[in-house]
Amino acid sequence: MIKVVTKDTDNRVDLDKPLWDQSTFLGRFKHFAWITDSRTCLTSTTELNKAKALIEDYRDGKEPKGTTREEVIYARKLYESAFHPDSGELQNVFGRMSFQVPGGMLLTGAMLQFYRTTSAVVFWQWANQSFNALVNYTNRNANSPMSVNQMLLAYVTATTSALVTAIGCKSMWQKRAGPFIQRYVPFAAVAAANCVNIPLMRQNELLRGIEVSDENGNVVGRSRVAAVKGISQVVFSRITMAAPGMLILPVIMEQLEKLAWFKRMHILHAPFQTIAVGCFLSFMVPTACALFPQKCSLKVSTIERFEEDLFKEIQQNTKGNTPQMVYFNKGL
Repeated sequence: MIKVVTKDTDNRVDLDKPLWDQSTFLGRFKHFAWITDSRTCLTSTTELNKAKALIEDYRDGKEPKGTTREEVIYARKLYESAFHPDSGELQNVFGRMSFQVPGGMLLTGAMLQFYRTTSAVVFWQWANQSFNALVNYTNRNANSPMSVNQMLLAYVTATTSALVTAIGCKSMWQKRAGPFIQRYVPFAAVAAANCVNIPLMRQNELLRGIEVSDENGNVVGRSRVAAVKGISQVVFSRITMAAPGMLILPVIMEQLEKLAWFKRMHILHAPFQTIAVGCFLSFMVPTACALFPQKCSLKVSTIERFEEDLFKEIQQNTKGNTPQMVYFNKGL
């Protein structure tokens, strides 16, 4: 029997705490598997706004009478999958982490299939970096706004780095390596571009610092070191997210293409790789997101050591009651 949510605090959902323990990898995996569910991308804007309204009303204790716990949890799932955690704004559907599986499988499948000609490499790397730029911007720390010029610079630089890496590797490996090694051109380009794309898309955090809070969520100052830590973790997570599909699938394809029947069915190669990448990403998206806690921590002594100016600001803002640890949203 479904329980009705009442004003009984023991039965209410704590909206400030995740449903699973975020101090463990398994808890974080369950959390991200929940909010990156690709089916939420099909939810209409009207339904998403209704979910947001229910969450806001529930937080104030003004939810409609008879609202069930399950309804609140589902509304929270929609809210956390579609709205930015810092600004509360509705995110572009193509930039949401819940779109990583359908978007990533189409682009990665195409990159793995169409790698033999330079024109195909250029087009699909451009398409992939355009998608990545949108994802990186959508999931940035929203407390560090970017100008249009900064976004364009980040996009052009990241796309250029991907193309230079892809074309350079293709040219070099064509001369020095066999066809099998050339299958790894897309992954080399993706890894290189992630190392450029994400830091540039979040350059304001590196230049001005990212907002840091005490354990109670009170903003106490900013830190550039915190930005470096958060962005480094995101870069590593994104490369990890792409790695299994882009590293293992070429081995599978190399073996399958030795089979006469599979070699004859060339028209099925692209769909097969796309679906296979989707299977990898379905597991790897929550896995990569769960590698590090979303609420990242940093010792204040580290800020004191490397950022004396920002440490003094924290001291002033806390009026001498400087916390030992500060926390921040690392982004995704």
